[in-house]
Parts: sequence; structure tokens; C-alpha cells
Amino acid sequence: MPYRYLQGDQKFSKWQWITARIHKASKDHRPESHTIDRDSIVPDAIIPTSNGWNRRLEWINDHLYSSPEILEKHRQEKGASFGFIQPTRLLELEISDSDQPDWTEEEKQKLVHQDGLFDSKEARDKVMLRKLPHDFYYRYECKDEKGIITTWKHKITDWEAGALYWNCQRSHGKNWEKPFREKLEIEFKNKNILFLLGTMHRFPDQWLIVAFYYPPKPDISQARQLDLLM
Repeated sequence: MPYRYLQGDQKFSKWQWITARIHKASKDHRPESHTIDRDSIVPDAIIPTSNGWNRRLEWINDHLYSSPEILEKHRQEKGASFGFIQPTRLLELEISDSDQPDWTEEEKQKLVHQDGLFDSKEARDKVMLRKLPHDFYYRYECKDEKGIITTWKHKITDWEAGALYWNCQRSHGKNWEKPFREKLEIEFKNKNILFLLGTMHRFPDQWLIVAFYYPPKPDISQARQLDLLM
């Protein structure tokens, strides 16, 4: 769903309930993939962050895995295409230049077809989604089922990371990397961060970090709750 085209009261926040008409995506066989009628969206209540984000954690518990290895096993057995994992330690935020800093013509056509809104080149160019000129990756550690610590590396495609980059680039110019790292590398190390991993339609065995969940460090009771889930 191209969120940037929602208008007025249709816009909603992260962790906000909405009602809308949906139907199973016809060309995407992943069980969680649906097409939403954006004209039918009605935002509702936002799940609060009180009590250490416990109300939000309730909706994550059933989709929480201790490592990408276990999540991949679940994909192979059940066909799941997303799940939350909890790193035991963030190691490094890697930043590299994108091999293709701009959309190819084929990608542009796919974006236009996906959005399904425009019938003129001028309109398409005016609202074309900007492509990030850099790729971002997290290297991190997780414990497997046997308690063995393994290092993982996944690409970050979360829209918040992209928005953060553009904000830092706009406010700091060529010095954007320092505030960017302060948020994703330094601040997140002091959070009880979880990654939402998701697969790509064409490459179902390749996982990406598609969203972050970053409540404050839990107190002892919350830590024990998470340990029991892992």
C-alpha cells in the first residue's frame, strides 16, 4: 500500500488500529499478503506505550522467535513470511553506497503499476518515490535453539530508516552519517530492540529487516517474560 498517497483522515500512525476492506493478493502466495482498498481505511485507537510497551508486546508474542534460523525453519514448515526476532547484541551498522542510486526504467514502471494512480509522465515524475542512495545493514548476534551465539547480517528496508536518512541529509548535508548512526547504532543499543523480519515475494528465502520495535529496556519482570518466550 503506497502510504504516501493517503489523504486526510485516511492517514494513520504505527501501532494504530484501522478498519478496511482487504482481499487476498492474487499474485503473491505468501499467507500474510493481502491487498487493501485504501479508500475504505478508517483509523481507530493507537495501542499505547504505557507499562514498558506491554500492550504492544501482547501482539508480538505469538510471532517472536529467538533467531532467524528458527524463523526460517518456520517458513519452510508453515510458509510464514514474517516474524520478530530479538538480537542478543547489536554489533555494527554497516553503510554502503547503493549499486544503483536511482530507479531503473523497469523499477519505475513497477512502481507506477503498483500505485495505479497516474496516467501522465509529469504526474509520475512529480510523486515518484525517492530511492535511497545507500544500503544499510545490521550485523548482530542471536542465540540458536542450543544456546549457541551466531552472527547474522540483514539489510534494513524499514521506512523509518529511510525517513531518518532523508531528515539527516536535509539537516546535516554531507555530515548526515553521524546523527544517523547516533539513532540506529548508539541509541538502539540502549533499547530492548526487536527486528521484524520479512521475505521478498520473488525470493522467499531471503529475509530483510522491514521494521523495528524498540521499547525501553525492560524491568526484571518484563525480562523474565521475554526469556520465557525465547
